[in-house]
Amino acid sequence: MIAGFIPDSHSGLASLSPSPAHSPAMPSQHSPRLILASGSAYRRELLARLRLPFEVIPPDLDETPVAGETPPDTALRLCQAKAEAIAHQVGPALVIGSDQVATLDGEHIGKPGTHARALEQLKKMRNRDVIFHTALCLLDSRHGAEQRLQLANIRTVVRLRNLPDHELDAYLRIEQPYDCAGSAKNEGLGIAILASIDSHDPTALTGLPLIELTGMLRRAGVTFFGG
Repeated sequence: MIAGFIPDSHSGLASLSPSPAHSPAMPSQHSPRLILASGSAYRRELLARLRLPFEVIPPDLDETPVAGETPPDTALRLCQAKAEAIAHQVGPALVIGSDQVATLDGEHIGKPGTHARALEQLKKMRNRDVIFHTALCLLDSRHGAEQRLQLANIRTVVRLRNLPDHELDAYLRIEQPYDCAGSAKNEGLGIAILASIDSHDPTALTGLPLIELTGMLRRAGVTFFGG
């Protein structure tokens, strides 16, 4: 899906009960238990690319920004809170938390919910730079872990094309991305309304920065190619 324009753990796209990922095998005694603390189907699909067995357990959190909190601080606080909430429920594991905040001129951009609000959102954003802060947390709750907590914030700048109202309206009626902050999905037809994406981790825009995550997992002792 689109980077930054994605539903969060309250989107209803995933079951609210723990569910295994579509992986061919469960963790062995040499492979740590890996848990994605998110209800986002988009994050789940991204994590599945790494071909590691994992579980999905969505946290139940109040994701309201704190007064005076900067967008990066909000994203970092929430990604850590998600991981910690699930870590308290399970035994030794590697728990992944992620959160994303989209901003225009410093103001948070949320999910529109309706066609009218989505159209107003896209009209305000066209020919402008929208900044997405995608925060990532890997919490290692195993006994004797050398590095218990790893945190990172990936900044992505997205510029929308300067399109007329009727094109934006037509796009929304086709894809109906009303549960997505920013009202567009870059993994679908929404790519046609974007002019550029600037980020060192392209998967960050979709909600889970895999380049950053694989580095964190390696530091936690996870291997990817049997080495």
